[in-house]
Amino acid sequence: MVETGIVKIGNLMLASGVVLDQVHLAYEWAKIDHAPTVLVCHALTGNHKVIGTVDEPGWWNGLVGDGKSIDTNEFSVISFNVLGGCDGSTGPLSINPKTNRPYRQTFPEISIRDMVHAERKALSVLGIDKLHTVIGGSLGGMRALEWGLLYPDDMDLLLPLAVTPSLSAYGIAFNCIGLHAIESDDDFANGNYGDSADVKGFETARMAGMVTYRSSQLFNERFARDESNSGEYEVESYLHHVGKKITTHFDPNSYCTLLRAMNTHDIGRGRGGIREAAKQIKAKTVMMGFTHDLIYPPESIRAFCHQLKNSNFCLINTEFGHDGFLTEYNKWGLFIKQSMEVATCRQSKSLYLASVL
Repeated sequence: MVETGIVKIGNLMLASGVVLDQVHLAYEWAKIDHAPTVLVCHALTGNHKVIGTVDEPGWWNGLVGDGKSIDTNEFSVISFNVLGGCDGSTGPLSINPKTNRPYRQTFPEISIRDMVHAERKALSVLGIDKLHTVIGGSLGGMRALEWGLLYPDDMDLLLPLAVTPSLSAYGIAFNCIGLHAIESDDDFANGNYGDSADVKGFETARMAGMVTYRSSQLFNERFARDESNSGEYEVESYLHHVGKKITTHFDPNSYCTLLRAMNTHDIGRGRGGIREAAKQIKAKTVMMGFTHDLIYPPESIRAFCHQLKNSNFCLINTEFGHDGFLTEYNKWGLFIKQSMEVATCRQSKSLYLASVL
């Protein structure tokens, strides 16, 4: 059975020193009593609805579910709408208990580490102390890596997908374009806009982001120089569609909050650098890179993977580029399944040895 709900975690001290009051996170939980638990971390515009329903399938429904690579007959699977999100968790749309008004642009800046601390508190409230696996791609992969560093004894397996140990200057540059497009729009009104659809800069930000999520090969093969009935090139029509679509289900203030949080991603910060941080990860780590990923190049992921004590790297050949972790599950889902099976065997062996010693 898949349940959704809200978990209250109380006040949260952020890395900045700001205390965020009365924090809550929305969750989806495919719960099986006494089964090992998998934590799924969503990407930038995702949410906690990983599995979803028959009428509204979740964003990773092709990977997680009954008989799928992450099998909900074998594992309890839980996911949270990230701190700063806009689908039920505390974020810019939430009411600030100190003012009884929505936070909007006054929502404090947060980091990836703040998100992970919030998730750890939420799991504790729900009675989950140990995780079998933490998995996520992109922003979710950032959180997976930080889980391995902030709570190194809490999981057996880390599966960070399409993510490097820090966000590159190239990645920050594209985030800068998105932030500028949104915040320089007069209709953004310093975060006090009336409707997301009014903020055309939000559409522009999403269009720019989409160009980095897919490969040039995919764009060229899918659209070529074909023209639509409206006289636009097909690729123009597609990008305009993508831009308008994001305004129907996401909040511009939340988008800006999460982009800035992604900019903070650097596992080496305050830990003596990336190489030293890598030594602190205890869980078996399996990292996956996707060909043609502009922001998180697979060669950088591979190089980092070699710095970890107990790790494997898998390269997926795809024309989807960065978005490869959201599609073509037939190419890499089995690898996820096998990695989790190996971790389960290792966990069972450790429990057996502990019982006989």
